[in-house]
Amino acid sequence: MGLFDRFFAKSATTVLHITSPNGFHLRPAAVFSTEAKKFAASIEAETRGQSVDAKNLNALLSLNLEKGDHFDLVCKGRNAQEALEALTAVFEKLMQEDKAVEQIDKTAQRYEGEALEGEIIGQGIAIAPLWQYSERHYKVESDTDFHAALESVNTALAAEYEANKTQPESAIFLAQRSLLETLSQKAQTLEAFEAAVNDATATLEGGAMAAKITDYRDLLGRVKSAMGYKTEVAWPATPFVLLADDLLPSQVEQLPQTLEGVVLQKSSLTSHTAILLRAAGIPSLIVRDTVDTTGKPVILDGFASVLVVNPTPHDLETAKRLLTQSQNQKEAQHARRFDTATTTSGTEIKVLANVTDPASARAAKEAGAEGIGLLRTEFLFQERRPSLQEQTEAYKAIFSLFDEITVRTLDVGGDKALPYIDLPKEPNPFLGIRGVRLFESHPDLIAEQLKAIFTAAAGKPLKVMFPMVDSVETFTKAKAFAKAVAAKENLDISAVAFGMMVEVPSVLFLLPEFNEVVDFYSIGTNDLNQYLYAIERTHPTLSLDPRSEALFRAIEKVASEAKKPVSICGELAGDGEATARLIEAGITTLSVSPGLVAQTKERIRHV
Repeated sequence: MGLFDRFFAKSATTVLHITSPNGFHLRPAAVFSTEAKKFAASIEAETRGQSVDAKNLNALLSLNLEKGDHFDLVCKGRNAQEALEALTAVFEKLMQEDKAVEQIDKTAQRYEGEALEGEIIGQGIAIAPLWQYSERHYKVESDTDFHAALESVNTALAAEYEANKTQPESAIFLAQRSLLETLSQKAQTLEAFEAAVNDATATLEGGAMAAKITDYRDLLGRVKSAMGYKTEVAWPATPFVLLADDLLPSQVEQLPQTLEGVVLQKSSLTSHTAILLRAAGIPSLIVRDTVDTTGKPVILDGFASVLVVNPTPHDLETAKRLLTQSQNQKEAQHARRFDTATTTSGTEIKVLANVTDPASARAAKEAGAEGIGLLRTEFLFQERRPSLQEQTEAYKAIFSLFDEITVRTLDVGGDKALPYIDLPKEPNPFLGIRGVRLFESHPDLIAEQLKAIFTAAAGKPLKVMFPMVDSVETFTKAKAFAKAVAAKENLDISAVAFGMMVEVPSVLFLLPEFNEVVDFYSIGTNDLNQYLYAIERTHPTLSLDPRSEALFRAIEKVASEAKKPVSICGELAGDGEATARLIEAGITTLSVSPGLVAQTKERIRHV
């Protein structure tokens, strides 16, 4: 078929088969519907006598398609054939990439008391009384209207994606954003939105996609919470094992410190709640039998996949021994967190931390970080523009914790927007005003930030890093701007070093020139990878290999040609599968999230 015929084809049809073991669930369906919206054609999914709009995520999920099912993809009108070909390719890729939830092998059961069989969500041992989940609902005064609440939830989901973007569970937040958009298209009030949620969940009850009902309820709960509808849970003050029908994905991060384990009765291993529990390392099971909460201790064995509801003294001793063994392994790693990380060949690798605020800086200190390799200053600027005093005090609190600190100047634009900064609407904001380009578009904002940074440092050695540098001229202008601020405010910056993020590919070809003007380099692997492949890292259908060959070769090029210190602060620094190759490339400084410091050090010791 020629280009003319493909463009103006009136109708095109094919059959798509569900081969993913997880079915056509929220995450792949969200990608598929987003891709379908790009075409002017009418796009329908037909199966079992039903025909739904494939651009409507909610409608797609209502088909409850599981492995072995199929549907007719029918494209009509303008671009029909082009749409069919593109969507078929996207669908096949989604089916190939959507892997089954890895079944965790059970260890042998070793208990005398009554034990209920379950399915393992997260491994581990918990010994504590069961506590049945209960909640109280109430309303508080709020000035947030429905549309502002939608925007607030959308922004929060984007932030959660950003915070978890290197982890598999990050796709959950993108899928929920797509679902939120679909549900809110025709809803102008909270009542209409809630009705849409109820209608949607009714179609999923008892079907293959029933596990995704929690995502609908989660979005409704988030919107209502933003409007002042609150849910209160009186968590026990002493250790407990939580028993609940299910939890909402957003509730996982709200679980208290006294929680020892979780038992769900109406969830599934593929639910987003289960994925997040697993990612959080919480011992958890799905147990469908009736469970009596007597207040007596139970044993949740996430290795043997059993809930021992009436343990004998011998059972309790066995579980305590297993718990001790598990804790000892973690504690051995934790105990060495302050030790230097040296490879088997004797190369010392410095492990720093990426932090976002004073709390995460304190966590990094406790985790054994040797300094801060990346201070993301955006935390101060999220909701409103902070005052000079607020900025200065926050920086002082962080600077007091470490001797080595690298501060990145404000990096917004692209996928990171601020409500009070008037950035122009751009066709592709990732290629527009962001990072160091704010020095020209919003000089007052940057000048105030630099003044706060220099004031807080008070002559202490400090590294200031500019993001999104694309040329030597851009760097020298930014450095001159910073020096002018210091001179105007009469601030001593003799101990301040100025460096740059390596994330724009043009830098790779200008390293000899950059060596003459910069004091240090820090490779931002996330953005560098997206620009190397011209794939937006938040794109709903295109995906990036976080360990792409081009990225590694770019890192090797920087490490070999740079005449100034080089570190990596991108997510690749904490990727266990990349550690050995980064060290082989000559990287001797890695900056990772606080939670990965001890683990990264231990891994280095075996390279």
